[in-house]
Amino acid sequence: MKELLTLAASLALALPACAETYDTIFRGGRVVDGSGNPAYFADVAVQDGKIVKIGHFTGDARTVIDATHLIVAPGFIDVHTHADDVAEHPLAENFIRMGVTTIVVGNCGGSKLDIGGLFRSIEATGVTVNVASLIGHNTVREAAMGGDFDRPPTDAEMKQMQALVDRAMQDGAVGLSTGLIYLPGTYAKTDEIVALARVIAPYQGIYTSHMRHEDARIYSALDEVFQVARAAGVRAEVSHIKLSGENAWHQADQVLAYIEKARAEGLDITQDQYAYTASSTTLRQLIPDEAFEGGATNFFKYLSDPGHRARLVQEMKDSLQNRQRTDYAYAVIADYPHDPSLNGLDIVQAAQKLQHSVSLDAQIETIFEMETNGSGSGVFHGMDEPDLQKFMQHPNTMIACDSGIRVFGQGVPHPRGYGNNARVLGRYVRELHVLRLEDAIRKMTSLPANTFQFPGRGELRVGNWADIVVFDPAKVIDQATYTDPHHYPLGIPDVMVNGQLVLQDGEFTPARPGQALRHTVN
Repeated sequence: MKELLTLAASLALALPACAETYDTIFRGGRVVDGSGNPAYFADVAVQDGKIVKIGHFTGDARTVIDATHLIVAPGFIDVHTHADDVAEHPLAENFIRMGVTTIVVGNCGGSKLDIGGLFRSIEATGVTVNVASLIGHNTVREAAMGGDFDRPPTDAEMKQMQALVDRAMQDGAVGLSTGLIYLPGTYAKTDEIVALARVIAPYQGIYTSHMRHEDARIYSALDEVFQVARAAGVRAEVSHIKLSGENAWHQADQVLAYIEKARAEGLDITQDQYAYTASSTTLRQLIPDEAFEGGATNFFKYLSDPGHRARLVQEMKDSLQNRQRTDYAYAVIADYPHDPSLNGLDIVQAAQKLQHSVSLDAQIETIFEMETNGSGSGVFHGMDEPDLQKFMQHPNTMIACDSGIRVFGQGVPHPRGYGNNARVLGRYVRELHVLRLEDAIRKMTSLPANTFQFPGRGELRVGNWADIVVFDPAKVIDQATYTDPHHYPLGIPDVMVNGQLVLQDGEFTPARPGQALRHTVN
């Protein structure tokens, strides 16, 4: 009997072990795990939505992705988007094709008021990307105060605003955002923002700010961010850090030192950035805020008063002069629904077409005319490339596109919505060597995941969610330009979200595995 048992044991040892079977294996790729550590060669196995093995192993899978000569990295996390309508555009193609698997919406003070409703609509529709949301200060201010903005809120209005923020945090918002160059937030005092930021503190929410100034006055704007973070006891994020306008250029080192000083004093301050020297927002931002107190109807009345109109024109001329500019050639019309033939023209060119003059007065009249006809969006050239690179190299700078969902072929929008992540990997890593590949990936993955508290994401690690992007480090590049933006990037063939391939060999699959990422207190 003993001999039989010994023989059976010997035969068992001689037989090959049963190879494990997985949902997906990424074979033979170079893994950049998101931590910032050096890349290494390994296979990555995925089962039931999670990463279950990383290394060199045998086994089979229903789907095998040949990643030879390619990079396998965590899916990119974009913490500054305006894709609040993602439920209406569930494919989110411009994000997926950039390798973005998680987005944060509700930035710059504007969000859905009902965050719970947003998440339910995302889950009911089914989308490709994971979605988190901030609650927007401008949104709650308008809900509480209506169109009467140029004043502090009453006690009752403040309580209503605080209740709206608290409701949003209970529903899973990741924090509070401000857009302090936009109405009605431009009229808010710092103590109002502090009072609302204190509401998010018990939820460990983050305060993100499109600051009041991104030009030569940036230090006072940063002081306000620091004051809010300190008084409310919250983490803070500087949205799309930049130095806009020639008179502000060449100060990136000083700005970063200013932020580092605040961090040394105990504040938790980070920043995000897009990889372009032009910004994009509404054309309305070319007109002083005072003209819009009370809404669009008041703007028409304001403009019809000769004294008010003359004062507005002079303010706009003075603003140009202060920024060392002589005209509005830096401002390009991206999307003007009233007259799409102006899309792609700068304001000087539009003035020639509409006013038959390129004088500064004609340019200002063109801006007024577009506003009275419903306004639109613009691309504004005004940043310095060396400043951009210094901001990008800072270890606490995240890569974020500041874009919404792009409708292919519509308007002449900022190219960042099509190419941001690929531009960093192609231009700033491969071509210019501004960043190491591992550092660039960290800025797109673990840094935003840790900052915005997305557990189980941002790193290729066993047990984490399988949000994975595969790209070719020798070919990845943006193709979108300012004059011809509607082009997806090259070199990103495969994207997985929560263990399901949504992009495979450059083609979309039917999968819509994106989750609503409701923030919870750790």
